[in-house]
Amino acid sequence: MTEAATMQFHPQPQAGAAKPWAFPAPERGALPNGLTVLRCDRPGQQVVAVEVHLAAPLDAEPKGLDGVATIMARAFNEGTDKHSAEEFAAELDRCGATMDAHADHPGVRVSLEVPVSRLPKALGLLSDALRAPAFADSEIERLVRNRLDEIPHEAANPARRAAKELSRQLFPASSRMSRPRQGTEETVKAIDSAAVRAFYEAHVRPATSTLVIVGDLAGTDLDAVLADTVGTWTGGTADPRPMPAITADDTGRVVIVDRPGAVQTQLLIGRIGPDRHDRVWPAQVLGTYCLGGTLTSRLDRVLREEKGYTYGVRAFSQVLRSAPDGTGAAMLAISGSVDTASTGPALEDLWTVLRTLAAEGLTDTERDVAVQNLVGVAPLKYEMAASVAATLADQVEQNLPDDFQAQLYRRLAATGTVEATAAVVSAFPEDHLVTVLVGDAAQIEEPVRALGIGEVTVVAG
Repeated sequence: MTEAATMQFHPQPQAGAAKPWAFPAPERGALPNGLTVLRCDRPGQQVVAVEVHLAAPLDAEPKGLDGVATIMARAFNEGTDKHSAEEFAAELDRCGATMDAHADHPGVRVSLEVPVSRLPKALGLLSDALRAPAFADSEIERLVRNRLDEIPHEAANPARRAAKELSRQLFPASSRMSRPRQGTEETVKAIDSAAVRAFYEAHVRPATSTLVIVGDLAGTDLDAVLADTVGTWTGGTADPRPMPAITADDTGRVVIVDRPGAVQTQLLIGRIGPDRHDRVWPAQVLGTYCLGGTLTSRLDRVLREEKGYTYGVRAFSQVLRSAPDGTGAAMLAISGSVDTASTGPALEDLWTVLRTLAAEGLTDTERDVAVQNLVGVAPLKYEMAASVAATLADQVEQNLPDDFQAQLYRRLAATGTVEATAAVVSAFPEDHLVTVLVGDAAQIEEPVRALGIGEVTVVAG
């Protein structure tokens, strides 16, 4: 008779002591050419992330050339005085780097990721792109054609169409914020290489730019690398550009973008509110998360779980432009989609959620869960160098102190239920919301009009 086999168990691992975490603090400096540099050493992060903020805001685009900032940003990848577009792409590939750029209201952002062992080569390519972009006629013409091809697809996308209409409704026609960020068919057609170069020469220079670099920098002589690459970029100084005041009309109303035969309705409900310089921001973030920040938020509990109208509805705040003098603003919005027949009932229930929130407030449990989710997940959210670099660059373009994100988590943890309630009720007042619906007007106009949430108008899709 053989003995039964026995299993050998290893001792159960014991958890170590929790280490305190704080958002990484950068070291700030400047190069002789005036370029501001924020560096952040992250041991173990062998892929280095670089973000460059260029003070070339959309508001600076010449009249009739909306979209020129976007074309310029895309052209940074399309050749320099040293390399053709194909050669530049090949050189990036050889050092395992990716480079991208985009334009938004605060300015242009150029992003680079590269293994730390190839950092000098990649920073050299980035420097060439910023210092001497080719802006070849053929490449600009191709980028313009590509952009023109994108516009019909964006118009066909209900979410993009809703966002375009909300901006047009909120802001006066004279405001750049009222128009598509990447330009319209008419304005993009007018862009050529001369327009792109003129915009570049007027607004892109090291003295008004900031470079953020994050990763394992311990084995790199970063000062020498920066001096040999972006330190060779030259350009004059410039006076700060005055920014026009942001005005918006949040009179409660409904705009239906007619899409005959649509089986779903895209919802986008919004207004503008304070930016991150306002003391209410942490409480607003917390309250908005409780309203619609996750699958367990109030909007999802009612519209998704209880009624089955939607796969999800989200409430969020997105900074449009930020300034220390209080002239900045953020978009406060609720978005989602429902089937056509449920449009009226879903909006009615959504307004009931807002009214109940104003009357009864948030619960302590909702507040506690939101704090745990927002603050507790931060160490994972910022595990990668790219997420740290992007947040530091956001702070730069929004004129925030370098420790803003670290302070935000402390302030979120200290925000009480009453304060969070007051902030979210103020952010989403039931009678000062512009509601955009992209759907079949013949099916949804009358049910929506019966709700009495504002004057209803129908526009072509």
